[in-house]
Amino acid sequence: MREFGIDPNDAETFVFVSAGVALTKTDAALALVNHLRGGWRILRIFRFLPRSVRDWGYEILARNRYRWFGRYDTCMVPSPEIQDRFIID
Repeated sequence: MREFGIDPNDAETFVFVSAGVALTKTDAALALVNHLRGGWRILRIFRFLPRSVRDWGYEILARNRYRWFGRYDTCMVPSPEIQDRFIID
């Protein structure tokens, strides 16, 4: 994270690093969607919106995600059966 000028102790957004470039917010989310299969790829349509509009929606989702989707006390540790679903680039 420091390599890209992002404080790892104060990360306020999603970061996606690919080919030596760090992307944040909706740029990161849209880059990730390109690696997913199935219905998730439909989200690529949002790339046609201006970044300011996309990031505004991202901020609303980020601010309300725990209220809308719940919060867990611990993070999931992937079982060997689903580890291959994780993207390592």
